[in-house]
Amino acid sequence: MSVIAPAVLAENAEQYKQIIDKIQPFAQRIHVDISDGEFAPSFTIASNEIWWPEGWEVDVHAMVARPAEHLQTLVQLKPSMVIFHAEADPEQLPSVLATLKQYNIKAGVAVLRSTVPASVEQIIQQAEHVMVFTGDLGKYGGTANLMQLEKVRLIKQINPEAEIGWDGGVNVDNAYTLTQGGVNVLNVGSAIQMATDPATMYQQLVDEINKQGVL
Repeated sequence: MSVIAPAVLAENAEQYKQIIDKIQPFAQRIHVDISDGEFAPSFTIASNEIWWPEGWEVDVHAMVARPAEHLQTLVQLKPSMVIFHAEADPEQLPSVLATLKQYNIKAGVAVLRSTVPASVEQIIQQAEHVMVFTGDLGKYGGTANLMQLEKVRLIKQINPEAEIGWDGGVNVDNAYTLTQGGVNVLNVGSAIQMATDPATMYQQLVDEINKQGVL
């Protein structure tokens, strides 16, 4: 079964609170983006400024060049999952993912559009979640390149047990297709954040991924 995870991308603590307040009436699982201004060209709220209401399932997507430098802070936050990029420092990733598992935090990796899964096979084998990233690093409003759905099959060949995430351009027009393509977690940024009625948009997305009998 697939889920919709509203994405939170904020430049500062005030903006972060505004976004959390906006999605609090309906969110259950969320996706929080952080970046270091190096791996992603823009800065977001710092990892030590992140918080969330009790009971939420929170995935942190860390767009950072050196995961080990952020690991201790992220572990102390006790999110459900942390996702680092497979293109980050390759010498750090194996031990970083192992540490997350030791603290019962799901170990995730993301792959950029240009990354062929076979080229990061070992880190995909170690991950519990693999996210196909088709957006623009550090920005809302990316495009869902559905040709990237082929990566789901390739990732599953490497790690059949991995949960599959998608980040970039999810909307009501493609949510069902992504679900049918094997995506388990659809991270949604601008479609919800820029909607006139975010709660209604969230429910429309949930209805899309759960509809039956279309094919």
